[in-house]
Amino acid sequence: MNITSLQAEKILKGNHAFKQLGFSMLITRLKGLYAKDPSQATMQTCITEINAFLGKFNTIMGEDFNTIRAL
Repeated sequence: MNITSLQAEKILKGNHAFKQLGFSMLITRLKGLYAKDPSQATMQTCITEINAFLGKFNTIMGEDFNTIRAL
């Protein structure tokens, strides 16, 4: 699963609960990065990192995929 820029924006600006600790930690770090520099370049960096994580750990991300799809 790859997220869209709209989903990434909702994740980075919202307060969503995710089941996987590693993914939650990634999102927390990226929220801080995006808060400091809310540019399109930063958004693209965040999308790339999120998609890399989702691709690597797709077998354990089922519940969180459902949360992301609902965005």
